[in-house]
Amino acid sequence: MKKINILIVCILISYIGFSQISPDKYFVQFTDKNNSPYSIGNPSEFLSQKAIDRRSNQGISIVENDLPVNPSYVEEVAEIGVTVLNRNKWFNGITIYTTDPNALAQINALPFVQTVLKNKNKSDGLENEIIEKPFFANESIFPAKPSGSSQYKGSDYFDYGASYNQIHMIMGDVLHEMGYSGEGKTIAVLDAGFLSVNTLPAFDSLWNNNQILGTHDFVDGGTITFDKHTHGTCVLSIMGANLPGEIIGTAPKASYWLLRSEDGGSETLIEEYNWVSAAEFADSAGADIINSSLGYTEFDNPDHNHTYQDMDGNTTPVTRGADFAASKGIIVVNSAGNSGTSSWYYIGAPADGDSVFAIGAVNGAGIYTSFSSHGPTYDGRIKPNVVAQGEGTTFASPYGGIAQGNGTSFSSPVIAGMTACLWQANPSMKNMEITNAIQQSGSQASNPDEFLGYGIPDYVEANDMLSVIEIPVSIQNNIINVYPLPFKNYINIVYNNKDDNSSVLIEIYDITGKKALSITKKLNTSGLNKLAINNLSEIPSGIYLMKIISNNDVSVSRLIKD
Repeated sequence: MKKINILIVCILISYIGFSQISPDKYFVQFTDKNNSPYSIGNPSEFLSQKAIDRRSNQGISIVENDLPVNPSYVEEVAEIGVTVLNRNKWFNGITIYTTDPNALAQINALPFVQTVLKNKNKSDGLENEIIEKPFFANESIFPAKPSGSSQYKGSDYFDYGASYNQIHMIMGDVLHEMGYSGEGKTIAVLDAGFLSVNTLPAFDSLWNNNQILGTHDFVDGGTITFDKHTHGTCVLSIMGANLPGEIIGTAPKASYWLLRSEDGGSETLIEEYNWVSAAEFADSAGADIINSSLGYTEFDNPDHNHTYQDMDGNTTPVTRGADFAASKGIIVVNSAGNSGTSSWYYIGAPADGDSVFAIGAVNGAGIYTSFSSHGPTYDGRIKPNVVAQGEGTTFASPYGGIAQGNGTSFSSPVIAGMTACLWQANPSMKNMEITNAIQQSGSQASNPDEFLGYGIPDYVEANDMLSVIEIPVSIQNNIINVYPLPFKNYINIVYNNKDDNSSVLIEIYDITGKKALSITKKLNTSGLNKLAINNLSEIPSGIYLMKIISNNDVSVSRLIKD
């Protein structure tokens, strides 16, 4: 074919000046966090106040994996003569660089080192080598249609230009007109680089209003230089651009951390660990949402490909890291992948995570695009979760003006940015309550499948769902705890029997007010009672309201059925 893929050209330009041979990088895993100077009781030493507040607002405890790796362990490894690249508290280890095999032997002999995992180069020819391909290798960019075309519309709030369709498809323009544009929410963008973000007019408002909170490079270290790669530029603009008449992002008033975790010049296992370190940074800095338009499935050496069995939500390092991030109250939004027409057509890691919000792609008419990877996961879960426009998506060109492209890398930020707006509108909700409402607003929520998941979300409907079940604190007086949330087949309720009632009536309603369950439970004593409700598998997935009615009180709580 004579047509030159613009994105490939951009990628080749970004490679100039880099060695084609990956350096020797390793992950050193420690045995423990003993004798650490940090403690769970003093989280302000290692978490920002915004990160602490996120946990507090969602009832999330600070636990041992929140503690940084023991600095004395890091120092002792560094004194051997290696370069420490990144720290990884969730996996309790560090990534290092060295070409000295004697140094590796010394590190492996340290009493607090559990294992040393090598990030092998393709040329090593050694087993356990893993070489990865990023999703964006299969994506394309092409010139945008003229902004004066009659198909482009504005609104009373924003002049969207060519970006109107991708926002209107999910009713994001209506949410914007309600005053929700992401203000107060922080999105961490994990990507391969952000070429010219510091100079492009589409990002002027982000810089002028101090909405770029900072940057960090987990590949080369230090702050980001805006000369590495084009991919993150396109992705960021879908959320944060503000160029009236040309492009408006889904969250133009959100704040952003720009984090480089992907090395565009090499595909190695260490990049999954880079991703996890970047996600940890995002957590500690107080990010509410992570957008990751990256993924790991096929490798250059086919003997070392991830298998479909690995897509079980618990196996790959990047998926485990993404689920850790979600456990801290972050919404992790990730591209499903662009392998729909290949022999590997499934979603990749970390989109397979059970707490990761995986995003597939449709075209401008809302029809499934064949390149979009699909599910289910190996353990049978629905993926992708939802879809957005990923064919003909408008973004800011890294070289000025606007462009359009195809790929789930571009549908993911459409959802991530609008999710920030929805969370802004419903600040008391937990991360999983937000994502479950988005799912239940989907165009095929009653019949999800492996191609579109729950379908195209309607953010106005999702907002209505969340507003309907807002529970005043004053009437949550007898319910101490409800778990697990989301539930599947059962729920446990810790109920405080203040008035010595002999029994209570428990009623569960869906968001339309239809009663889904009515059951009477005996109480054993005054004070705390544990009430179990089993056999709930027939209740459809969704958001519910639970009432517990006693002689003198009605207590109310939200429920989520997975």
